[in-house]
Amino acid sequence: MKKKKDYIWILSILSIVIFAGIWWFCCDVLKLTNSSTLPGPATVVNTFIKKLSSSAPDGATLPAHIFSSLKISLGGWALGVIIGTPLGIFMAWYKKVDLFVRPIFDLLRPIPGLAWIPLMIILFGIGITPKIATVFLSAFVPCVLNSYTGIRQTKDVHLWVGQTFGADDTQMLVHIAIPTALPMIMTGVRVALGAAWTCIVAAEMLASTKGLGYMIQQARGIYRPDIIICGMIAIGAIGAVFSGILSLIENAIVKGVRRDG
Repeated sequence: MKKKKDYIWILSILSIVIFAGIWWFCCDVLKLTNSSTLPGPATVVNTFIKKLSSSAPDGATLPAHIFSSLKISLGGWALGVIIGTPLGIFMAWYKKVDLFVRPIFDLLRPIPGLAWIPLMIILFGIGITPKIATVFLSAFVPCVLNSYTGIRQTKDVHLWVGQTFGADDTQMLVHIAIPTALPMIMTGVRVALGAAWTCIVAAEMLASTKGLGYMIQQARGIYRPDIIICGMIAIGAIGAVFSGILSLIENAIVKGVRRDG
């Protein structure tokens, strides 16, 4: 099993190396593109290193931009998880809650998170609040949908067994339905994080003075594709790290629940 995991890691690293090699070969060897349009990997790495300590040309270092984006996106994501996940569970389990909430939720669900940005700016101005509110709405929907779906997929036979042993409605929800729905719930949490991360970057492009989205927008205005790519790499790398952390947490929780069960 350990050799198989090592093999998977080798393949993952190899894919990145091959991609970087093709990028370098096309840009720096074959010169298929102008360096001012698509710089090679060496230029991007050099810019990335410089940007770690330099605030030029957008007024902040790369770590400062990352911290600004993380603070807002994680805050809105946490609110979406804390409110959306229990709401989805209650909607799936209690029919009256479902009937009461569903009309409003079905009205809000098709609206993309980015569409809320202009309204939030009008309501709250330019600052942290409109961004957190926008991120919250983007994270809220997948949390509700996945927790709702997970609870609804609870098998009747499991509920019948619980009833046979005298479990009441709340006990069946806590000890049968929620543990069964955990994989779906955690999937919703991961999807919500991706939505939150995407939304905050877009929000920062429209109304911000700091953040990865702001950095990318400023770099576009002064025609610095190397900084744009640095921002994209930072976004992708952070997203991958968070996804990996959530996967580890999910595996630990699911294994713990199965062991206790």
